[in-house]
Amino acid sequence: MPLYEYIAREDGKVIELLRPMSEADAPVVDPEGKGRTFVRRQSTFATSGGPGAGHVHTSMCGCGKAPGSCGSRN
Repeated sequence: MPLYEYIAREDGKVIELLRPMSEADAPVVDPEGKGRTFVRRQSTFATSGGPGAGHVHTSMCGCGKAPGSCGSRN
């Protein structure tokens, strides 16, 4: 199930919810009961290295496959 980020229009509070894709834009109940309106936002994440850095395989890749078998750089 995907993890989505939602932001409150009123104060910018960000929450994360695991939801089916079919419910990604469904209304979100304010978890603190303050009546805020949450809207889905574009998630961002950081990686180490620059563009095209890929990842390094050791004995087992983080993706769970043997070194060189996932198509990422070794």
